[in-house]
Amino acid sequence: MKRRLFVLITALALLPVLIGAGRFALFLLRPTTPPAPVTVSVPSGTSFGQIARKLQNNDVVSSVICFKLLARLRGETAAIQAGDYRFAGAATPGQVLDRLVAGDVERHQLTIPEGFSLVEIAHRLQESDFPDAQAFLPLTRDAEFLRSLSIDAASLEGYLFPETYTFDSRTTARQLILAMVGQGQAELTPALLAQAKKQGLNRHQLLTLASIIQKEAGNNAEMPLISAVFHNRLRRGIALQADPTVIYGIKDFDGNLTRRHLREITPYNTYRVPGLPPGPIASPGRTALQAAANPAAVNYLYFVARGDGTHKFSSTLREHNAAVRRYQLKR
Repeated sequence: MKRRLFVLITALALLPVLIGAGRFALFLLRPTTPPAPVTVSVPSGTSFGQIARKLQNNDVVSSVICFKLLARLRGETAAIQAGDYRFAGAATPGQVLDRLVAGDVERHQLTIPEGFSLVEIAHRLQESDFPDAQAFLPLTRDAEFLRSLSIDAASLEGYLFPETYTFDSRTTARQLILAMVGQGQAELTPALLAQAKKQGLNRHQLLTLASIIQKEAGNNAEMPLISAVFHNRLRRGIALQADPTVIYGIKDFDGNLTRRHLREITPYNTYRVPGLPPGPIASPGRTALQAAANPAAVNYLYFVARGDGTHKFSSTLREHNAAVRRYQLKR
């Protein structure tokens, strides 16, 4: 009788443990699906308990207590990485914890078009909700930072390669800039720099000329021709007379280029100051870089926009004036 009573008491005492173990096993095996895709933010320094509650509140896991127990059993309560995590499909608690430990955060793509200036890139970062957008512009003009990159220039204008980059909530402006500068350096191959040297251009001058070509060209096919015009002018000591450089030198340009602007002397007014401007005016793409180092073998000195995205090229001023009358004055 006493033995039966002991067994019964023991069974009753173990019953809550068995029920708890069963619930925990079911928690581990049963996937949870949020009713709609959800992003859960985990700021740096957030306790695991707070993370577990956020996950439960967003229907990513079904139990705070069980999720905390799982993390403790795996010894990973302090291994969670900060960031924004997006949950959409069904996932078991173990799979959710795996993502948090691996830092499988939500990533965004940022495309910087060819011909964007530093200011335009900064605006694009703000539009893309880049987390460290405010630090971008000051850093691109930080002399010490530029020296650390071995860039002898007043800013990183032209040195940030236009490409699609990936970032997440942890990405800093410094990290993004390093990636952009690194991509730019990869594009400036020894062969390209050697060819530029044959044209009398060092790295900075190559980027400068390529940026002007980028802004002037209506399409990639014309870039070697536009490059030839500028190379021919530089060799003959003729002012480049490139409107984009003038515009770059105008503070708060309102979109209307006037004769007064063309007469104003600034370092970037290539109507008044001979040779290349002090530095790039935008980020040139791969085709513009190649064109700057490999101008077409033509004797053109002038070009004028036709109004359809292409240009009319001329070798003499008389031809050019006729083209201006045809394509610009009548229009």
